[in-house]
Amino acid sequence: MVGLAVTRTGIPVRVWVWPGNTADQAVISEVKDDLAGRRLGRAVWVVDRGLSSEENLRYLRRGGGHWIAGQRMRAGEPAAEAALARQGRDREVRDNLRVKEVRLGEGDLERRFVVCHNPEEAARDRERRARALDWIEAELERIERLRARAGRAGTAHERAECALRDHPSHSRYLRQLPSGRLRIDRAKLAAEERLDGKFLLETSDPDISAEDAALGYKNLLEAERSFRDLKGTLRIRPVFHRLEERIRAHVLICWLALLLVRIAERESGQPWRRLRTELERIKLVTLTGQAGTVEQTTPLTDAQRAILAQLSVEPPPAVTSLEPA
Repeated sequence: MVGLAVTRTGIPVRVWVWPGNTADQAVISEVKDDLAGRRLGRAVWVVDRGLSSEENLRYLRRGGGHWIAGQRMRAGEPAAEAALARQGRDREVRDNLRVKEVRLGEGDLERRFVVCHNPEEAARDRERRARALDWIEAELERIERLRARAGRAGTAHERAECALRDHPSHSRYLRQLPSGRLRIDRAKLAAEERLDGKFLLETSDPDISAEDAALGYKNLLEAERSFRDLKGTLRIRPVFHRLEERIRAHVLICWLALLLVRIAERESGQPWRRLRTELERIKLVTLTGQAGTVEQTTPLTDAQRAILAQLSVEPPPAVTSLEPA
């Protein structure tokens, strides 16, 4: 298991490696204690839904810290449902985001929620749900045809119904009748429509604005982007090592490569894929003739010279070596 600490601009500043069966409470406490030595001052921890247990959040508040945590909207928690149902006008902030602050309870029991809404993401949610419903309706029609063709003795329609009922993503739109037949649940559809483009946050910080809480949570995307680059661009997996120190060295090398990627992106203002495509065109050519052998670099383009200048890297020499016959 790999952990990363990144800045707001995505620069990775710390890496951790744990055994795969490490509990999240141990991870939270170790990361918090390690970063305490960096003298960050007043720290606000941003955690996703998977780490927002009561024990973790309680530990993050030690020493005067605060947290911003993503909350599950479909878990049925009364406080989360009350926050989502609270009426009020959204306030538009930057990055195509609207926020609404909701406070529940009083005194020490007060809980502060921020309901966030992205209209573009809401349109994508509606489109995905429409495609899912088209597929479900086609599957239900196919099951009815199987049922009519097979009669009581057939089992093909039963297997198809079980597969549809247990579908990992589409089953939430269905309900099962006492007879065993499946039907689209219109009440669930209406509930899903109310959640289009939304995500729910809770924070222990009484002073941070709703806008800063929402944008701070979105900074988790920088950490997720770093993990995607580790797994995709830098291909940290598969790991062929068995000894612990070699696994840690493998992860450390990949982390150093990620650091170079982020610095190059920040200094040049271009994504790594474009930088890599352009710089890979620089070739070292070996020419051999009767006079001897020479190694020379292909002439640099204006784009390549601009990238090297932005990164403060000296251009390669035109001639690397010359060996007379």
